[in-house]
Amino acid sequence: MSSPARRYRERTHAAITAAADAAAPQAVADSEGSAPYRLMRAALLEDQRVLHGIQSIEGKIEAKRKRLPSYDAWVAGRLDADEPVADEVVATVMVWRIDTGDIDGALQIARHMLRHELPLPEKYKRDLPTLLVEEIADRTNRPDGGSVTPEQLLEVGQLTADNDMPDEVRAKLHKATGLALKDKAPAQAVEHLQRALQLNPRSGVKADIAKLQKQLTPAT
Repeated sequence: MSSPARRYRERTHAAITAAADAAAPQAVADSEGSAPYRLMRAALLEDQRVLHGIQSIEGKIEAKRKRLPSYDAWVAGRLDADEPVADEVVATVMVWRIDTGDIDGALQIARHMLRHELPLPEKYKRDLPTLLVEEIADRTNRPDGGSVTPEQLLEVGQLTADNDMPDEVRAKLHKATGLALKDKAPAQAVEHLQRALQLNPRSGVKADIAKLQKQLTPAT
């Protein structure tokens, strides 16, 4: 864990360089960013090298969880600046936060990136809205998927409502949202599950819809 003074410097450098980079985007592209950014990116590349050598998925997640705090000050500074500057470190931290179950932390970055229409690094092979929807929806199917709340799923839907993506991906989010809402808001859950079925007839929600509709039908 870095010292408070170092975290303050990193946060300040991140905010100051974001403003400068936004004012001269071509210079950033030519030089790969400011010196503080290059240092953070070098640290990220080293961490990614270590992760590449870990075969266990659980091991990778735990390694990410241990390394994430070292980027918190930098990410906070970039978000403080609120400038339209693509940042590989910030984008990667967002994905790692999803992987480790810090959905609120991931959404904090996602709001910033979506607002400024910032891209993900090419290695992710998807645009930001598609990755955000698919990774968070898929997370609800993991053993620790309870870390994703209905409110978070609804926010993901709101943040990406106007973005184009494959129907199958959007269906995953509606299915996850419907299943998360089935106990506290069954009528709303049915709406999401029916939408999932419309978008992907193979989404596997017919039994859930029938069960919820039976619960909602008044006994005669």
